[in-house]
Amino acid sequence: MQKSLTKTLVFQLQPDESGQQLLDDAFLEARCVYNETIRRAKNGDDWDEIRKDLESDADLVNNTAQLVVQKSLEAMENYYEYDDYNQPSHTTDSAYPLRSNYEEGYNLFLEDDCIRYRLSAKPYNPVKGTLCGSPDALEQLRHAIQSDAWRVGTAEAMRRNEKYELHINITHTEADVRDKEDSRMVVGMDINEDCVALAALHEDDIVDSVVIDFPEIKEERHRYFTMRKRMQNNGKSSFDRAFEQQEERFVHDQLHNVSRQVVEWVSQFEKPVIVFEDLKEMRNSIDYGTRMNRRLHSLPFRKLREFITYKAAFQGVPSDKINPEYTSQACSLTECEQTTRANRNKKRFKCVDCGRQDHADRNAAINIAKKGLATLDRNVPALKTLPNVRKLRRQASGCVTQPTVTHDTARGHHADGVAGVSD
Repeated sequence: MQKSLTKTLVFQLQPDESGQQLLDDAFLEARCVYNETIRRAKNGDDWDEIRKDLESDADLVNNTAQLVVQKSLEAMENYYEYDDYNQPSHTTDSAYPLRSNYEEGYNLFLEDDCIRYRLSAKPYNPVKGTLCGSPDALEQLRHAIQSDAWRVGTAEAMRRNEKYELHINITHTEADVRDKEDSRMVVGMDINEDCVALAALHEDDIVDSVVIDFPEIKEERHRYFTMRKRMQNNGKSSFDRAFEQQEERFVHDQLHNVSRQVVEWVSQFEKPVIVFEDLKEMRNSIDYGTRMNRRLHSLPFRKLREFITYKAAFQGVPSDKINPEYTSQACSLTECEQTTRANRNKKRFKCVDCGRQDHADRNAAINIAKKGLATLDRNVPALKTLPNVRKLRRQASGCVTQPTVTHDTARGHHADGVAGVSD
C-alpha cells in the first residue's frame, strides 16, 4: 500500500547581523498577525474577513502572511473540535515562527558541497545563507530536492535558544506501508503519563513485552505548571507564556526520543502491526477531580501516537486501533480473564480471582494485542504464562539515546509474571 509520508528536517541558519534584524522584525510582525487573528476569531468575526484583512495588511510577504493566519485559525479550529479545550491565547509576547511554501516564501539551491537558502523575511528583503545541519539531514534534503518520489513542502523559520532554525517538511509521495491484514505480529501499546507498555503477540503465543519509562515528562510538566501558576498569581503573563513555550519544546523533544525507541523495538519483529487504544472520547469520560483531571487532560497521548505512527510508517509498519474497554481491568491469562476495577492498584495488577500479579500497563498492552489479533480475524493464543516484566529507560545523565535495562531479565523466559513488578 502506497501513501504519502512527511518528516521534518531541522537546520541551523547563520545570518549576518542585518539578516538577524530582518528575521527578528518578521517574527514580531508574525506575532502581531497571530494575536490579531486569535482576538478577532474569539470575538466571532467571520474567518474569511479575518483572512482578507490580515493577509493584505501584514508587513510580510503574501505567502507567509497567509500561512500565519491559516495556522492561527487552525489553532482555534482544534480548540473547538476538542471540546473547548486549551483555548489559544491572543496575548503572545514571544517571537512567532514564519511559515513559508517552497519556491514561494523560501527557496533552496544545491551546490557541490552545501545547500544554500533564500528566505523572504520581509517584502523585497530576503535573508540568504548556507544551511547547517547533520550530514544525514543534509543528504535527505538533497535527495528530496532531486528525486521525483519526494516533495519539498512548507518550512518554518524560528528562533530557539537564541539560535535561528529552519524546519523543512519533506514528503515521500510513494512510500510503501504494508497492509495491516498482511501482518504476522501484533504489538499492543498502552500509553500512559509516565511510560509506554508494549506486548508482541502472534497466533501461537506472546513473543516479548517491555515497559519504556519516561517519568521526566510527567515531572517536568508538573514543575512548569507550578512555575506558571506562580507567575499568574503575580500578574507576570509574559513569563507565564515563556515557561509554556519551554515546556512545549521539552515535551516535543522527549516524545520524539520515546517514539524513536518504540519504533526501534517494534521493528525487530517480522511484519508487525502496532495496535493503539482508540482514546478519542477519553476526555469526555474523565472526571476524577480537579487535580487529576488537569494531569490526564494535558497528557500528550495524541501527539505521541502521531509520532509513533508516522515513524513506524517510514519503516513500512502499519497501525490500527481497538476499543479500549476493560483493557486495564481484565486479567490477560486466557484461563482467567477476570474483569474488575479491583484488579488494578496504580502500577500493580493483582487478579482478585487467580491471584496473578503483573505490571498493570504491561497487562493492558497484552489485552490490547489480543483485541488487535481478534480484529484481524486471527487466532488469539491461549496464554498460560507470561514473560517477566522488562523495564527500559534512558539514563539520567550523559549523552544516551538508547534505552537501558534496569534489571536482569532474560528475553523470552516465561515465568509467573511476578518478578519485576513495580509498586
